[in-house]
Amino acid sequence: MFTDFFYTLKEKKVPVSITEWMALMEALSKGYISNLNDFYYLARAILVKSEAYYDQYDVAFQEYFRGIEAPPEIAEQILSWLRDPINKMLLSDEERALLDSMALDELLEELEKRLKEQTEQHDGGDYWIGRGGTSPFGHSGEHPGGIRMGGSGGGGSAMQIAEQRQFRNYRSDLTLDVRQIEVALKGLRRLDHTGPEDQLDLDKTIDATCRNAGELEFIWTRDRKNAVKLLLLMDAGGSMEPFAHLCSLLFSAAHSSTHFKDFQYYYFHNCVYDALYKDIERRDGVGTDHILRTLEPDYKVILVGDAWMATSELIDMYGAIYYYERNHKAGIVRLKQIAEHFTHCVWLNPEPPRYWNHPTVLTIGKVLPMFELTLDGLHQAIKKLIVKR
Repeated sequence: MFTDFFYTLKEKKVPVSITEWMALMEALSKGYISNLNDFYYLARAILVKSEAYYDQYDVAFQEYFRGIEAPPEIAEQILSWLRDPINKMLLSDEERALLDSMALDELLEELEKRLKEQTEQHDGGDYWIGRGGTSPFGHSGEHPGGIRMGGSGGGGSAMQIAEQRQFRNYRSDLTLDVRQIEVALKGLRRLDHTGPEDQLDLDKTIDATCRNAGELEFIWTRDRKNAVKLLLLMDAGGSMEPFAHLCSLLFSAAHSSTHFKDFQYYYFHNCVYDALYKDIERRDGVGTDHILRTLEPDYKVILVGDAWMATSELIDMYGAIYYYERNHKAGIVRLKQIAEHFTHCVWLNPEPPRYWNHPTVLTIGKVLPMFELTLDGLHQAIKKLIVKR
């Protein structure tokens, strides 16, 4: 039932699994819903994993149910429904009299008329579709296990909700918290075989023993440990003050994560110059050249900043505006050194892309792949960091 709705959801990029779909089918078979409005909420609760997909779900729901038509086997379903005497007991005397006075052709014609009204107006024309067959009768002729399409409390309400798409603000590019960032950073994890060969490889041992005519042959392997190393460089102060909380969430998630073999972090102001700093007040400085010499190229590097600054701050020697910093190399030169030394680098920008049309932002974006500091942007950056070169 509703198989095409499953494919419509997949087409709209809603990550629906077969297990979830079967759970929905089980709920339908047990008669947990009685109208399309109930179906809207139940299906969303079972099939949609995150509020981030509510918008796509509404689009798929609207597209699928807006032009619903009677299935080809409708006549056979009605006959099956009519053969069951229990169904007639559910009808009122008036409805039974109406049913007895109508031939099958008239019944089908009346149903098609109701369906047409439902499709065009969404303001009536109740009909039921479900495991027990299809009934063209109204609210008083409720059929066990079916779904009423239309009428008060039915399809009209659900369709209005879908058309309003009132959950479109629940998007993954609008909200970030520590847990979401931790999950995103987990995507960097890479397990490598390291250390002595002291772990029994059960599958290969069984295979080797079988090939050895049943005589035991143990196969040993190295333990798998996470080999990812992360270097986080963050712009602090000035125009980054409005994003201090967001950057704090990112730092907290990275610092508390157990997914990295090594994690190092430094601060800078506006751009990387001759030194990076272990504290946000930029008092404990470490030479940028020293970092480039001591850190291996396989570190994953994430730079965070709005990239907004005076052009001289980016391209001029001694362009740094920090009073105690006299940079002998231009900031853009330092960024190029970082991009050339480390194999994987990205820049996360907390400003929306509509503000990126600025000379320094555009220049930095040509040196380092730039992504917005949102959940979607972070996922894209992680994909960039794990791609093989």
